[in-house]
Amino acid sequence: MHSALWMMLWTAGCAGAPEASNTSLPDDTGVGPDSGIADTPSAAIVPLFDADTPLEPDGVFERDGAIVTRFADRGRDRHAREDEFQSYDHYLPRYWEYRTARVQLVDTVASGGVIEVSIVTEWKLSIAEFRAWYIGTGTVATYGGNYANLVTSEGPGVYDDDHERISDDGVQYRYTLTIDSAITLDGATVALESGQLMEMEISQFLDGVPSGRANYYGTALLYEVGVGGLVPWYAEGDISDGTSERENSHRLDEAAWLGGRTTLPYQYSDEPDNHYMQMATNIAQHSGQPFVLGRRVHHTDMVTGTHDESDENGTFDALTGLAGPLYVNTSCDSCHTRNGRASVAEVGESLDRWVFKIGTAEGAADPARGAVLQPTRTSGDGEGSVTIDEWVETDDGLRYPVYAFSESAPASFSARLTPSLVGMGLLEAVPESAVLERVDPDDEDGDGISGRAQLSVDPETGDIRLGRFGWKAGAGSLRHQIASALNTDMGVMTSVLDAPDCGSEQSDCGNSDGAELDDEALSNLVRYVALLGVRARRDLNDPDALDGEDVFAAIGCEDCHRATLTTSGVHPFAELRSQTIHPYSDLLLHDMGTGLADTLGEGAASGAEWRTTPLWGIGLSACVTGGVEGAAQSEACAADTSYLHDGRARSLTEAIRWHGGEGASSRDAFLALSDTEQDAVLTFLESL
Repeated sequence: MHSALWMMLWTAGCAGAPEASNTSLPDDTGVGPDSGIADTPSAAIVPLFDADTPLEPDGVFERDGAIVTRFADRGRDRHAREDEFQSYDHYLPRYWEYRTARVQLVDTVASGGVIEVSIVTEWKLSIAEFRAWYIGTGTVATYGGNYANLVTSEGPGVYDDDHERISDDGVQYRYTLTIDSAITLDGATVALESGQLMEMEISQFLDGVPSGRANYYGTALLYEVGVGGLVPWYAEGDISDGTSERENSHRLDEAAWLGGRTTLPYQYSDEPDNHYMQMATNIAQHSGQPFVLGRRVHHTDMVTGTHDESDENGTFDALTGLAGPLYVNTSCDSCHTRNGRASVAEVGESLDRWVFKIGTAEGAADPARGAVLQPTRTSGDGEGSVTIDEWVETDDGLRYPVYAFSESAPASFSARLTPSLVGMGLLEAVPESAVLERVDPDDEDGDGISGRAQLSVDPETGDIRLGRFGWKAGAGSLRHQIASALNTDMGVMTSVLDAPDCGSEQSDCGNSDGAELDDEALSNLVRYVALLGVRARRDLNDPDALDGEDVFAAIGCEDCHRATLTTSGVHPFAELRSQTIHPYSDLLLHDMGTGLADTLGEGAASGAEWRTTPLWGIGLSACVTGGVEGAAQSEACAADTSYLHDGRARSLTEAIRWHGGEGASSRDAFLALSDTEQDAVLTFLESL
């Protein structure tokens, strides 16, 4: 579904025409509503990645007749299935120091061989424990093979990607062992065969580590013998029933792999608030340490330098004093708490987890305040705060917010609640051609859906990119989106956007000396967000959920909430390449009607147009946002449910009822369903 015009633009961009990177546009960074981009036929979209993009090493590959699998792991407090402790998926103090490992499996089982295991740690281990072949006798922490006495150690030093020592001047250690047989669930030793599934856990018991606790367990990982690669898993049976499989791990059906091989296993540790914070299942060995370093940036207050999870994490001196002088909030996690949606504030409370894009009546940046309202100043007064003055209840039981500005209300504005972060790397990896397949701005096929592509100026190259991120798809890359948030939401300059958000009549509104956050910290933060794992789809055998999926498509929801996309093979990160994913978004702009319209457009998007929100993780979002309540190890979800760009919808049904414009026909079709059919659709959505 596309127009000839858009295919012409895409072809020009793919062909690398000289004018593609020299499109005549205003000198604008792409930050804020006045991006200088409209539906101009002279624009040509330049792909983010192409055949010349440098690629990081694959995590699974063949070498000399062997299948090599490389991945990263991190230390954990407990074991994967211990719901009584609720202490598996969280992050412990000093998690970014010495507490990741690089793992390599060299598998020749398909030709009658063995599995050679090599582990490189960031610190010496007191016990080099490698446990494999889950049996679950007595506890969910029991494995048939504990190979610590077979491990050979080497170090200290520095080890390369092939686990070869390249320097003696380092603190890394290498641990090796050989797996030459398998162990069944009943404890019998059998020959290795292709197709077996080996669950393993690589514990890290650190020897004299200079900071933090010494003893950590590892992630429960499921490896495909003779095939290579890690897969998401689910548990079968009950540990209390010795005649069952005692919570043995099984490969999840690929129908559950919402994020391709980044997909996470089902969670059995009963930590409903921690679903969105995990490493991708297929995280590459070279990505593990940058991931946790990026997480540290995400959780650091850039005024005080403190970490928001534990006093033991100390102060990040390099990030102290970076935020401001004007800002919305002072850390990424302050708004994206647990990487989820922000809560909807109570009436009268400051909206410090929202972004208010502001402008003139014509859509230009507000001359006195810039493109984004920054309510707080490190010293003195900010640009004015915003609160919800009241919720207006409509005659049909819906509601919408009315805002109160402490200073003069802008002529136009767009209020946006902080969205969740999971899956953003995969969305960046979707090729432009796949998104443009469904572009149909003039509704040439007459189906009532007129998806339009947003255009975005790349602030580093000046190229025109396909917009992907943000409520109106204003940013063309994950790096651009994160740099924009740092710039306007926190007042932190980067090499991507090194000038503050200032209005034409404004002075003393920010640092004019260039980048404050260094490129390494920015790159680590980008990698952290890009490689967050997507939780697996649940209830695969629930007939109501399956019926709901069929109805969801039949009433036209899939026309915008596109179920399946495939990422390209040219993204730099190996974890994101060539993945079949199910985001339930087409990444296009759609007119959602006057009921959801704001008064400020962005780029090619009108006030009524919004990028289709991905639905993966939507059934888990309320617990991530709300967190948990209760005493330690007796915690329960404190659900905080809200949907749409401003949180007005208190349920999925309300969110559907707010769909107007291009969504009106699907809304009406949903409302015409029987109660049973509506419940089935909702059950399906909750399974995502």
